[in-house]
Amino acid sequence: MKPRVLYRTLAIAEAITWTLLISGMLLKYVAQVGDWPVLVAGSIHGLVFISYAVASVLVGVNQRWRIPVIVVAVASAIVPYATIPFDLWADRTGRLDGAWRTTPTDDPRDHTAIGRLFRWMLNHVPVLAVTLVVLIAAIMATLLMIGPPRLS
Repeated sequence: MKPRVLYRTLAIAEAITWTLLISGMLLKYVAQVGDWPVLVAGSIHGLVFISYAVASVLVGVNQRWRIPVIVVAVASAIVPYATIPFDLWADRTGRLDGAWRTTPTDDPRDHTAIGRLFRWMLNHVPVLAVTLVVLIAAIMATLLMIGPPRLS
């Protein structure tokens, strides 16, 4: 899967889960069916939100986005549906073009310890996948222990 496909898939999924969460909130507060719609939709949205954020950083590093661009990519998930315009902009400006950087180039960043580790992870997809799943699960578990956002 190319960086473009991974990023775009999660950007769209993140927008879809916003719809689920908003629908869950309408069911809870307007239809008054109880807390379960927000609990279910919120959990799904939270998982996809974290996955999108992690994928944004991964793709951003691979595509050599500047740090402010990576921050805006991650922050776009906070605003409902904002991942879609950011995705369209990133695609239109060529920021999603190219493959995974699995081989070194002449760029000095490829020869740093972080560059070598990043390339090694990209060349060992099962290790990268397990690492990302564990990272996402740890973030999700931490947030669940902290508890859901409270509305006053």
